[in-house]
Amino acid sequence: MGEWCIGVLGGSGLYAIDALEDARWRTVDTPWGAPSDQPLTGTIAGIRFAFLPRHGRGHRAAPSQLNYRANIDALKRVGCTDLIALSAVGSLREELPPGRFVVVDQFIDNTRARPNSFFGPGLVAHASMADPVCPRLAAFAAAAAGRAGAPVTEGGTYVAIEGPQFGTRAESHMYRGWGADVIGMTAMPEAKLAREAELPYALVAMVTDYDCWRSDEAHVDVAEVMRVMHGNAGLARQTVVELARLLPPNRDPSPIDTCLDVALVTAPEARDPALVAKLDAVAGRVLG
Repeated sequence: MGEWCIGVLGGSGLYAIDALEDARWRTVDTPWGAPSDQPLTGTIAGIRFAFLPRHGRGHRAAPSQLNYRANIDALKRVGCTDLIALSAVGSLREELPPGRFVVVDQFIDNTRARPNSFFGPGLVAHASMADPVCPRLAAFAAAAAGRAGAPVTEGGTYVAIEGPQFGTRAESHMYRGWGADVIGMTAMPEAKLAREAELPYALVAMVTDYDCWRSDEAHVDVAEVMRVMHGNAGLARQTVVELARLLPPNRDPSPIDTCLDVALVTAPEARDPALVAKLDAVAGRVLG
């Protein structure tokens, strides 16, 4: 058993966590470049947290411009054991209206222009993504959102698109046909990189709109999205507080903590030393 340290990736409209005690912004250097912002570290109810505004304070970076590898590496370097992502999404289902929180359990990656792995030539790894979300962490997140007062749906499929433009009506109907429930622009490759870093990951998707599949409604309106998003942000912050109160004092190991044990395929003598050095935080447990 060990201590929890929860990394929180804050999405659109969520740029700080006021409830953190002894909070301080920390500069973290990574071999992958600069993260979106400094992690804000502190404690809530005795649990350590590290909050990283995914788009930077003031929302400076678009989804495709984010340095996802640096973000995950930085959170690993400050000691995070688990990651909670908070993300604004559009709904592809009538029963998931604006204002609802969806704790997703599956992803469809439809992004095309983002580095999606820490590994590569000289050190190959194939991490399993069959079950991309940590069920233990997702259950805590769903319970915390409910205690915060949010209407919560447990389970759902998130389709990640490249953006930054919203999709067409034809695309929206296609994603519905694929079985997706919500649509966003940031969960991939974030969830994949979290798995490669052996960090259990859960995502709380906060619905802001119905995307554009409903023929009796206008297209996605950014002003309306922002209005709902700011209302969701208060519930999201309280969800983090309730999560701290729900977590047991000691953290039992997760199978995800050691998932690289069966993922590395490059023989030790064939590994690229430069890439091994870059992976000191992400995979140092198995490479050191």
